[in-house]
Amino acid sequence: MVQDKSIGNKIFDITNVVVLGVLALITVIPFIYVIAGSFATQEELLERGFILFPTEFSLSAYEFIFSTSTLVRSLLVTIFITVVGTLINLIFTCLMAYPMARRDLDFRKPIQLMVIFTMLFSGGMIPTFLVVKNLHMIDTYWALLLPGAISAFNLIIIRSFFQQLPEGLEESAKIDGASDPGILVKIVLPLSMPVLATFSLFYAVGHWNTFFSAVLYINDSTKWPIQVLLRQIVILSQGGSLGDTTAFEQDFVPPDQAVKMAVIVISTIPILIVYPFLQKHFAKGVLLGSVKG
Repeated sequence: MVQDKSIGNKIFDITNVVVLGVLALITVIPFIYVIAGSFATQEELLERGFILFPTEFSLSAYEFIFSTSTLVRSLLVTIFITVVGTLINLIFTCLMAYPMARRDLDFRKPIQLMVIFTMLFSGGMIPTFLVVKNLHMIDTYWALLLPGAISAFNLIIIRSFFQQLPEGLEESAKIDGASDPGILVKIVLPLSMPVLATFSLFYAVGHWNTFFSAVLYINDSTKWPIQVLLRQIVILSQGGSLGDTTAFEQDFVPPDQAVKMAVIVISTIPILIVYPFLQKHFAKGVLLGSVKG
């Protein structure tokens, strides 16, 4: 028979609910404000400042940003960078993590030390820029895809996961005549789906939010990802010249504040749609990959 909770336990549960509810509201309210502001009129935004529900709905901000192909083009660029970049990240990371998980790999420890070294020290912004420039990747998408093809932290976690797989599977596959690439593709990767799903989302979110690298390496505005376009819109709206930009040619003065919020909503929704499908793999994937060192 289940005993009734004591008064202390009830108070503790109520406190937890209240605290977590307040934290949830603090997290959600700013996004609700952005969504509401994107549908509000410029006059209401100026008068009320902070709104959670507009008194008069307006689609002028969305009509403005979708009036040309600028936003759609930036979204397609971002989707391309996210999909291709994530594939490159997973391929390169797995191809390096699998040999490092093999105990018979020559110079295994020095290689691991070099990987760990990159987690503590980096070449810096200027040397990295010079490397990208000398490789003729300025104003190309390769500048956003190749320099960060492998994350040292993700590599170590995936390598640790590969080490936990039973050695008997690999030995039996070799007896059957399987090669190392065949073992990786047919045995190791199918058994590693939780950790791969986790880090694919990590990589994808990083590419979706690509900003600083694009500002450094991409000068052609037609190749800007959505985050850089959002920055440009914010800069122009603060200067009151949003209607004068060649990226958005309109016959009316756009609602500056609502446009900024509408672009934020459009740039955030796609990743929010994808996140719930992979979120369940987060704890499982990271935990499986971090049990052993």
